[in-house]
Amino acid sequence: MVTPPTRSRLAGLVLASLFLSLVACGGGSSGPDAGTDNPDGSTSTDGGTAKCGDGLKQGSEACDDGNNISGDGCTASCNEVEPGWVCSVPGTACTQTPGCGNGKVEGTEECDDRNTAAGDGCTATCTKEPGWSCPPTGGRCRAAQCGDKIIAGDEECEDGNSKAGDGCSDVCRLESGYKCDTIGQPCTRTVCGDKKVEGTEQCDDGNNDMGDGCSPLCVREPKCTNGVCQAVCGDGVMLPGDTTEQCDDGNTRANDGCSPTCQFEEGFSCKFIEDALPAKVEIPIVYRDFRGYDLLASGSLPRGHIDFENANGGLETGIVAADLGSDGKPVYAKEGVTSANTHGKDAFDQWYRDRNTENINMTVVQTLTLQKQADDSYVYDNQSFFPLDNAGWVAAGKESLRSGHNFSFTSEARYWFEYKGTEVLTFRGDDDVWVFINGHLAIDLGGVHGPQTDSITLSAKASALGLQTKKIYEVVVLQAERHTSGSSYRLTLNNFTTRRTECKSTCGDNIVDEGEQCDDGINDGGYGQCARGCVWGPRCGDKIVQSEGAEQCDDGNNINYDGCSATCKIEIN
Repeated sequence: MVTPPTRSRLAGLVLASLFLSLVACGGGSSGPDAGTDNPDGSTSTDGGTAKCGDGLKQGSEACDDGNNISGDGCTASCNEVEPGWVCSVPGTACTQTPGCGNGKVEGTEECDDRNTAAGDGCTATCTKEPGWSCPPTGGRCRAAQCGDKIIAGDEECEDGNSKAGDGCSDVCRLESGYKCDTIGQPCTRTVCGDKKVEGTEQCDDGNNDMGDGCSPLCVREPKCTNGVCQAVCGDGVMLPGDTTEQCDDGNTRANDGCSPTCQFEEGFSCKFIEDALPAKVEIPIVYRDFRGYDLLASGSLPRGHIDFENANGGLETGIVAADLGSDGKPVYAKEGVTSANTHGKDAFDQWYRDRNTENINMTVVQTLTLQKQADDSYVYDNQSFFPLDNAGWVAAGKESLRSGHNFSFTSEARYWFEYKGTEVLTFRGDDDVWVFINGHLAIDLGGVHGPQTDSITLSAKASALGLQTKKIYEVVVLQAERHTSGSSYRLTLNNFTTRRTECKSTCGDNIVDEGEQCDDGINDGGYGQCARGCVWGPRCGDKIVQSEGAEQCDDGNNINYDGCSATCKIEIN
């Protein structure tokens, strides 16, 4: 379990230790000012050896309330009186000074969230903002209700209802593939690839290329060259030794445990994926659908591609060069050489590049889901691999199914991993299959053939592939289905993991954590109950006379004998 470190406390302890070391070396002062009164009215024994937390204000201590805890008025190192507090008598608790921003609801204040900034539920004058629920005694405000047409707290959208599946979830968070621009109006779908970053998209570079920093799913990708990577918040990869990211959950959204700058957020518990492997891994995969060469030109459609349904067959290695090109695409290596399965560089260069406008291929973006096995490997296995039966040219009405399926397509999948020296990749399938690791060819099963299997243990070829432990590398799996004899695809990844985080709200765990007003494990609201967001619902003591609780009064507390009882009934003296 990973929780945000208390930096102020850690810094305080370090300063306190340093100060004690200096005092031990230099000794204490016994000058004329020993035992005199300080300007703040407190008694100081400046002549003694300062020890923060002993209840004696000594040496350079600004306060000493008898403990080493920050947040109670006197810092953990006793070197500063915290804003909004007064520490008058050493050894006793500090007291908060009256006023908006001290975290305590006082006088005519409706709220107090420890600051005087507006827009967070509590205004600069400590009045509650519409759509927010604020603790009656003070503290952070949260959204009052999803569906009230007011965006507040951790809400990202407000379509006027609290139903999921319409773009704005039942807790008013954006759902993948939607944007909700107008409050109270229905959400609309976003289009990844239109060069507009909208909704939950992290990026949109207008293409379907992988490995260029923005995936075809509009998600940020790591930027790595020969194992040297840049930290990119939101790419779902935490670099070994990097200190700029406390977390990375694969997005740049706020209020999900990991902030848009990849720092921990209050109210969440985060764990590292490498410590607790997920049940499945989803990898973006780009398909490019072609028409077979046996299909003649028709209208705006040219004749089918010369490399599909037009090969002599058989396993053929050496079709691609040993390294990917500068654009991350495979390089044709049979130029000027007889090939039984291909027909030149120009034709091959279309396999893994978009040629939609020329009606040469159609691009379809999906994900490949690998399931976790008992040995902790991840496997995708489909012996009838036809992902485009209801997509591509068939869906466009430009090609009919053959033997019930849509053949003639290529696939391109990319995945990043941290090299540890224990990785093993195995592939079985047809037709052409090429696997590149760190830009170097690792598996070569080219040609039109039946199912073929190959496996690579990365540690055995680490030098040739340029791999070093604790560095991030990319694995690229390229495949082509070019004949109507069949199609299969099985990919197995052993120990191909990256360090990323998965955060979960602690609200709902039946434990009142820091920043929560309450937590009964259900949090469904109702009078006297804990509501969504772990804030109190209507109750006695919230300064509002609630009819549903048959309240006769509410003076903001649960104390008897002050005119309004602990159950909010009028008391008669």
